[in-house]
Amino acid sequence: MFALVDCNNFFASCERVFRPDLNNKPIVVLSNNDGCVIARSNESKALGIPMGAPAFKYKPLFDKNKVHVFSSNFALYGDMSHRVMSMLSEYTPDIEIYSIDESFLKLEGFNHLDLLDYGRTIKKKIDKGTGIPISIGIAPTKALSKVANRIAKKFPKETGGVYMIKNDEQRIKALKWLKIEDVWGIGRKHAKRLKAKKVNTAFDFINLSDEWVKSNMSIVGLRLKKDLEGKPTLDFEKIQPKKNIATTRTFEGMLKNYEDIKERITTFAVHCAEKLRKQNSHCAEITIFILTNRHRKELKQYYKSIKLKIEPTSSSIILSKHAARGLSVIFRNGYNYKKAGVIISKFTPEGEKQFNLFSEENPKHIALMQTIDKLNKSIGSNKLKLASQDLGRKWKMKQEKLSPRYTTNLKEVIIVKI
Repeated sequence: MFALVDCNNFFASCERVFRPDLNNKPIVVLSNNDGCVIARSNESKALGIPMGAPAFKYKPLFDKNKVHVFSSNFALYGDMSHRVMSMLSEYTPDIEIYSIDESFLKLEGFNHLDLLDYGRTIKKKIDKGTGIPISIGIAPTKALSKVANRIAKKFPKETGGVYMIKNDEQRIKALKWLKIEDVWGIGRKHAKRLKAKKVNTAFDFINLSDEWVKSNMSIVGLRLKKDLEGKPTLDFEKIQPKKNIATTRTFEGMLKNYEDIKERITTFAVHCAEKLRKQNSHCAEITIFILTNRHRKELKQYYKSIKLKIEPTSSSIILSKHAARGLSVIFRNGYNYKKAGVIISKFTPEGEKQFNLFSEENPKHIALMQTIDKLNKSIGSNKLKLASQDLGRKWKMKQEKLSPRYTTNLKEVIIVKI
């Protein structure tokens, strides 16, 4: 059996843990630079606020309905996620962290337990230990545990936040209820094609022939179908190294000066290199892009990217050098730039690199990067920088509604007056 544990409205719930006065009040959390809505409480959903809603456009609605608006506090959300996942690992040795707010638990060898009661115990422990409300779906397969979780979340009063699919009667009833576009793994494109074939529910989907599904949705779609039929096909996924790493940012204002954008691009390349070293890889390709503000139609528009083949490296010095070189090719004067980014790809394991006679990377870079990473980890991230990052310049995202980092910064912990 599998259990899917999902944190309800996770970002909004994290804010409520330390602000109980916000219970039952509408909350939205905004993206980087307070751009658009990326999380909503149930109360905000009821007001008709959609995901991706531009904050400036919906401000009158926020004000009118007293919606509590927060900037993204990823330090807090990441730490609260770690706390939830750590507690879940106490209930089974087999756990797959699917996202920041979701985990699959494999419940093998638990035949002596009442799994529905076990799920309720888990939920009670997480609620009490972290303050984060969760929903749990239990079923014979991963895909069906997703379905069960959706039922638990949709009908909290009837299920108590925990639902179990344990027989074919419950499975078929659930699949007839679930819309095809809400099936885990069915994207927008496939949902449109399936609806055209009059497949409107998950039950309609499992009644398609295996041949049609495999032909039109590949072996991945066929595995999903089998899983929904109650035949365990999707097992836990092994953690794979990332195939590409990107650092992209929307600027708080608009930038015209080449040197300002070069500093940003250099910093993005350094961040990519740090992530690359964490997974013990080198990259052989780097992409740099810049673009103007497409929402400002009255301004001249420009978008350009460039992809460079490079000698495999994880050195911040070398990658920032190539990033600056790429920018010099695509940059054009006279434009107001709003966003830029660096993407690295074509990874190889760190130990497979072969140095050649004309290598541009000094072998001492390896020890230097290890020292920089170690110091930044011990004294604080971004304390040590390359000179090209301009040490005297501090770039900050627009975060006007940022809540305290209650759990990760000693200066921002809650002070109780007694």
